[in-house]
Amino acid sequence: MKTLPIVCALLLAAAGPAEAGAAAYAKLIDTDGKQVGRAKLMSVSHGVLIEIEVHGLAPGAHAVAIHAKGVCGADGKFASAGPVFSFDANRPHGFLAKDGPRSGDLPNQYAGADGTLHAAMVTTAFTLGTGKKSILDGDGAAIVVRAAGDDYLSQPEGKAGARVACGVILRTGEPARASHR
Repeated sequence: MKTLPIVCALLLAAAGPAEAGAAAYAKLIDTDGKQVGRAKLMSVSHGVLIEIEVHGLAPGAHAVAIHAKGVCGADGKFASAGPVFSFDANRPHGFLAKDGPRSGDLPNQYAGADGTLHAAMVTTAFTLGTGKKSILDGDGAAIVVRAAGDDYLSQPEGKAGARVACGVILRTGEPARASHR
């Protein structure tokens, strides 16, 4: 009988690091299907670290969000990625919306004068694991960049303009390591 607690502790210990080391990536494409960037998602001790780099954007603010489906149909201007990801379909989009934000809402990021957006952010709204809070469910997820900044209030997606880049988020087979550039 004393072995049962030991076995349970070993199983929990084995499950913990796998979740903590979970990683995913996305190759971002534009509406012409050309690769314009990448995103790396890594489970860290306090959430999910997202590093993103996108080229060819207009200088200034751009909305970035995780969307509900792992599909980036460039011919449909990425409508195939669905709405901003949420565990509660009734929750409104936006950090300033009453009862918001949705789980996939992320803060605006900024492209420099050369049109390159480099950003890193951490969220606790979802995981990369296999549990109930994972975005890597049966229909996957995508990361979407919009033409303008999100006003964090307007429905359904913050008056952020067209979806200009999209990447299907795919789980990697190795533990995450933050890039240092």
